[in-house]
Amino acid sequence: MTTKEDLERIFPSSRQEGGDHYSKHQIQPYTFITANNLSFFQGNVIKYVVRYKDKNGIEDLKKIIHYCELEIERLKK
Repeated sequence: MTTKEDLERIFPSSRQEGGDHYSKHQIQPYTFITANNLSFFQGNVIKYVVRYKDKNGIEDLKKIIHYCELEIERLKK
C-alpha cells in the first residue's frame, strides 16, 4: 500500500516545507510562476504577495517593493 509519505516523496509538489502559507491557496505560486515563465524578481513578487498576510506582514510587503525595484533596474539595463 502506498502511504502519504510515499506520495509526498514521489510528488514533492504535493507538500510544503515550513508552514501552510502557500498550500492553503488554490494555485501555488511556483505553479503560476513556472507556467508564466516569470523572471526571478517577478516570481518573488508573486510569492510575497501570496504569503504576506499569513507570514511576515509588513516585512514581506517591503520585499515586494524591493523586488519591483530590482526588476525595474534589470529592465533598464
